[in-house]
Amino acid sequence: MLGLDSQIRFSIHGGADSGGVAGGVDSLLAFLESAVRQSPAETFHGLLPGIAALQNLHPLFVHFPIALLSLFFALDLAGSLAGRAEWRRVAGWFLYLGVAFAGITVTFGFIAADTVAHGGDVHEIMESHEHLGISVFGLAAFLAVWRGIAKAHPAGPANAFYLALAGLLAGLLAFTADLGGLMVYKYGVSVEAAADANRAAALRHEHGEPDFDQPVDHDEPVVKQELGLGSAIHQDEDGAAHPQAEPAPAAASHQHEHNHKHDH
Repeated sequence: MLGLDSQIRFSIHGGADSGGVAGGVDSLLAFLESAVRQSPAETFHGLLPGIAALQNLHPLFVHFPIALLSLFFALDLAGSLAGRAEWRRVAGWFLYLGVAFAGITVTFGFIAADTVAHGGDVHEIMESHEHLGISVFGLAAFLAVWRGIAKAHPAGPANAFYLALAGLLAGLLAFTADLGGLMVYKYGVSVEAAADANRAAALRHEHGEPDFDQPVDHDEPVVKQELGLGSAIHQDEDGAAHPQAEPAPAAASHQHEHNHKHDH
């Protein structure tokens, strides 16, 4: 009997030769049988392995405010230019939902910032990302309150100012998302495969040690020795040189967890 995780992968990633409807029913029954034999945690991991692998919930919610607030601005602007009040009413609902999800995303972002290992360069990026995220939430909440108090979309000169603020919101949202993508796709923040490298970067940042991300002059023996990359040159009687690897300094074995604390 295949395990739950294997059953799901088989069904999703290739079951075309499983016998049509009969094969699909057989796979479903096998899946249900496996599910009742496993614990809730194992079942959840089998159903949603991506979510189960997350170090924090910030990535799970971050796309909702991006989509909702972007739709709000686009639809509100189009409705204003086209004179379509119904479009702007729908845009208002996108705004309210976007504010709600932005609040959730920022909250989990605070938690992630204090629990995810990251080095010096990433720390600065994370601080900027955090400040921009707070600005997005604050500005979106202000626009939502304005719209809620007025019980309608703005009109006249106030509408031009309102749309200008909505455009600023869209710009801040784009910059916030860009920095988030930079941390994940360049530095591997909160990516399990890059966790060890990020912990090492955080350790170097704390102790002021050389940053491996920076170019290193491998011709400099002192630098090579500090990085544990030095080699001794042994010459035979015939004058031939043979590099011999030297053991890394004892300090290189010093490891510990380090997490930056962020002031909110």
